[in-house]
Amino acid sequence: MARLPYVDPASASPEIREALELLPPLNIFRTVAHADTAVRPLLRLGGAILGQGELDPRRRELAILRTAAVTGAEYEWIQHEAIARGVGAGDEQITAVKAGDLEADAFDEDDRLVLRCAEELLRNDAIGEATFSRAREHLSDREIVELILAVGYYRMLAGLMNSVAIDLDEPLGDAVVESAMRRNR
Repeated sequence: MARLPYVDPASASPEIREALELLPPLNIFRTVAHADTAVRPLLRLGGAILGQGELDPRRRELAILRTAAVTGAEYEWIQHEAIARGVGAGDEQITAVKAGDLEADAFDEDDRLVLRCAEELLRNDAIGEATFSRAREHLSDREIVELILAVGYYRMLAGLMNSVAIDLDEPLGDAVVESAMRRNR
């Protein structure tokens, strides 16, 4: 059971009610809605990360899944496993990410690089010099920054989810991505 109640759109301020009505009915959104002044900017950033990036969506989702695995954010894992499958991640890749087998044969060189970047960010709060140099050779500057933002954003949400003991929702997959894209139009 969650340690905080979920915001009820019917009793929320008009601005929060309007924001929640545009979103899938997920507990994470109803939890974030407690932060009245932060909810819209936070959702816009999430929408930009999910729906407007240059970083390959499958690689982005592998990095988000690694974030969920390292932080123990079951809610995040459940939601993003469905999204990852929707953008082309396979069973072997998902299993390897969860197990921390970032060198698995299921990954190509750029997958491994993105996962190594995510792992270093999660373990050291920075991408190490050697890994960053490789990233500069294989990814654009924009992709590098998007990767760092995605890992940081989902690490922050994992902290929220784990702290409030958020109740699990059924995975919505593409519906989450589609709502993110609509929010940022």
